[in-house]
Amino acid sequence: MTLRPGHPLNSGASASSAVVRQLRGDQKAARPVWFMRQAGRSLPEYRALRERYAMLESCVTPDIAAEITLQPVRRHGVDAAIFFSDIVVPFLLAGIDVEIQSGVGPVIDQPVRSHRDLDRLRPLEAHSLEPIAEAVSQVVQELGSTPLIAFGGAPFTLASYLIEGGPSKDLAITRAMMSEDRELWDAVLTWCADITAAFISAQVHAGASALQLFDSWAGKLGAQDYVSSAAPHSAALFSQLDDLVDDSGTRVPRIHFGLGTAEFLPEMLAVGADAIGVDATITLAKAHAALGGEVPLQGNIDVGLLDAPWEVLRRHLDDVLESGRVAPGHVLNLSHGVPKDTDPDVLTKIVDYVHEVGS
Repeated sequence: MTLRPGHPLNSGASASSAVVRQLRGDQKAARPVWFMRQAGRSLPEYRALRERYAMLESCVTPDIAAEITLQPVRRHGVDAAIFFSDIVVPFLLAGIDVEIQSGVGPVIDQPVRSHRDLDRLRPLEAHSLEPIAEAVSQVVQELGSTPLIAFGGAPFTLASYLIEGGPSKDLAITRAMMSEDRELWDAVLTWCADITAAFISAQVHAGASALQLFDSWAGKLGAQDYVSSAAPHSAALFSQLDDLVDDSGTRVPRIHFGLGTAEFLPEMLAVGADAIGVDATITLAKAHAALGGEVPLQGNIDVGLLDAPWEVLRRHLDDVLESGRVAPGHVLNLSHGVPKDTDPDVLTKIVDYVHEVGS
């Protein structure tokens, strides 16, 4: 199903934005900037809201999710919003008992570790996604020409929470299933791909103009395991988004981002991405070369320098901007999400600087 006539990519509201143009390979556009995890814990206005609403409650309450999504756009003047959510929200919408514990992260009450547990993995029904679509609609109405980026977690990273029952340093249970029971492994990741595809699709149909798939834990795999055990399911997810095209038949730009994945960036592209997010373990110029010189890039300000003296950070920004100039498109971003203790004024200063010099 193509996007509706009034969608921002069809109406002209966002198609000419710097973010969409750069993600589609138009380096002539101004260099845009937004920040992963910009909507959230570094902002005092966000923390004030969270005193009244739990994390997952915030994600599925349209007015609150919309407000949090918009906060960094108002404060920093970033060139894109990213929908405020969490990768485990599709779990919640599909009936999985999940909570986000402070200082821990997502915790699953009953992990999926056997074939018997598969009976609990229900499809994500369309009506369950109505709060997500409503929140996106509210955001898009206020954003105007600023694009919204849809959000979702890659099947491998999502499945690791479902299998482990929460965050894990070594993913021991996940790795055991991957190597010992391929049938169960494929069933779990197929379900994760299906519900995340529905989650992302709902955001895009409601008005998001680009999408980003986060594979936060992919770097815990070697290239061989990624290709054999994770990539096919990310490809299956992306294939379910093939109908997200504008009136000209051009698909909604797709960003794929993982941590510690420098050795298999081409494989991350091959699953169906249009642009690759780059962390701080490799320069943009090296990522550009590894990807064959034809792929728009996103990144890669080192988050460890956000609290450095401004002159140090400014020189780093210049290096990143220069390194990104070689790619056919470049969206400035961080090497990971905004740390919770980041001074919001630093982020605003980065945006102002990029807008001043980042042509």
